[in-house]
Amino acid sequence: MTRRHFYLALCLLGSVLPYSQFLPWLAAHGIDVPLFVRELFANRIAASFALDVLVSAVVVCGFILAEGRRLGMTHLWIPVAAVCLVGVSCGLPLFLYRREGALERSTVR
Repeated sequence: MTRRHFYLALCLLGSVLPYSQFLPWLAAHGIDVPLFVRELFANRIAASFALDVLVSAVVVCGFILAEGRRLGMTHLWIPVAAVCLVGVSCGLPLFLYRREGALERSTVR
């Protein structure tokens, strides 16, 4: 398995696993943002994980934009959207998958 395919597999896993928990919650409660935030910060452990992921998401989006521009990559909004709509577990491996492709193309020339 190439590194690029490994990142793609992690991107898929990073989409399926979070949504396997979120979609049943959404089906049960609908789009209830106050309840979502209340449950996200229900205790100090949950809040610790939530804040860790939020900070990581900001860092990953900054990395995607900086590294993507440095490499001349296009459509950087796609992995940023994946971070915002699914999470770091999807957006980061998606960016790394696309980055590997850009690096492969730049070394072939």
